[in-house]
Amino acid sequence: MSTSAVPASRPRPPVRGRRRSATLTALLAAMLLGALGTAPAAPADTGLPTATTCPGHLAEKARCYSGQDANGAYYTMAVPRRWNGSLVVHAHGGPDFSYDASTPTEDLERWAVMVDEGYAWAASSYRRGGYGVRMAAADTENVRRLFADRFGRPERTYLHGQSWGGNVAAKVTETHGRKRGAYDGVLLTNGFLAGGSRGYDTRVDLRMVYQFYCRNLPRPTEPQYPLWQGLPADSRMMPGEVHARLQECTGIDSEPAERTSLQQRNLDDIVAVTRIPERALATNMQYAAFLVRDIVSHRLGGRHPFGNRGVRYDGSHDDKALNAGVARFSADPTARRDLSYDSDLTGRISLPVLTLHAIGDPQVFVEHEAAYRASVRGAGRSENLVQTFTRESEHSTLSDAEYANSLAALDTWARTGRKPTPQSIARTCGAFDAAHGGGCHYDPAFQPAPFATRVRPRPGGLHWPAMSAAQERAWSRIDGVGIAP
Repeated sequence: MSTSAVPASRPRPPVRGRRRSATLTALLAAMLLGALGTAPAAPADTGLPTATTCPGHLAEKARCYSGQDANGAYYTMAVPRRWNGSLVVHAHGGPDFSYDASTPTEDLERWAVMVDEGYAWAASSYRRGGYGVRMAAADTENVRRLFADRFGRPERTYLHGQSWGGNVAAKVTETHGRKRGAYDGVLLTNGFLAGGSRGYDTRVDLRMVYQFYCRNLPRPTEPQYPLWQGLPADSRMMPGEVHARLQECTGIDSEPAERTSLQQRNLDDIVAVTRIPERALATNMQYAAFLVRDIVSHRLGGRHPFGNRGVRYDGSHDDKALNAGVARFSADPTARRDLSYDSDLTGRISLPVLTLHAIGDPQVFVEHEAAYRASVRGAGRSENLVQTFTRESEHSTLSDAEYANSLAALDTWARTGRKPTPQSIARTCGAFDAAHGGGCHYDPAFQPAPFATRVRPRPGGLHWPAMSAAQERAWSRIDGVGIAP
């Protein structure tokens, strides 16, 4: 991806069925340096959804609509010609730092299998780019209401959240899902379910460990800044330059035989200490620089919610030197509170929630599911959660058969009240594979290890949920709490 020009919108999606690069969202978000929370929302068209051309093969199977809501969020809706009467409301991943009308349309093409299955589909772009889980949750709920206003109340309404959108959809479940008749069930796929206050610790650790070994972001000859900023608020550095420095230090783009011994040792140490797979290191480095900057500088007014005091790093060739030399810092308590209120999950779910997660997901580790399970259990709501896992190793796209099968299992659970099991869900996948392809890769016996086995906990970080319902109620009374929409 070129860094010499900043695109006005997200790149076009690949041909349906092709894997989307796991670096796409991070690189694009990083490139939009001039738009990090500063651009005002475009004037909203609050009229009825207007007819538009459906993407891809859906042009022959559905009627599509688009518009812009009163907050400036773009939305796309699809109603199949053979509609089964139910609706899927989709929360997209990211966060990207700029959206336009193509944002939800691209995801409609990506999850067209849901429309193929007879479900209507609706999604919001969210009103602005950058971080903000509650904001995105409100915009997701708004598109549900817009659909009901235009087409009538669906027979059933299901939420689907992918990646960071899993965090968004889980927040919708807790904040809007208790409203009678709003939603009937939730599907979370490869979801970022640990919440922001702990889920980003792996990227914070990467930022600190990287600088210890590489010492080139910043270089000794460049102005120094606290690493908890990710990058300074006024930095004009582009993602290509960050990647070039990663290559300089680790030779990550080079064949192993072409790396220097120091590059290989640096790479081995960074991968071992951070527990981030080598194939996902470049993407996570972009997040560690640019997403952390967005959270700290543009959402929290320069206050930092992250810390690493009390963390012991291990796995390197010299752990003693690493722990003695790595940068240490403590979180600003009010910043951590605001990030937690915005993004952490209480686990208080009152709807059927089904998750699907690739065991080898290199971007949102499968241990996020252990964090969510512990949060739901801590809230006493385990009866409402079923988790399934597959032997896949991608983040952005799983099997179409598994998406269709998961949605059917959720629909049956919501209609009958009979809770499925991972085994029963795996057994029904074959028929959907015959219809849609992609294979069935379930591992019904798999259980993820605790989150702390993958992401080093901070003091107090072993207890879940990260934000209790009582804390949420107390914090909600604080003027200005959270992250502004």
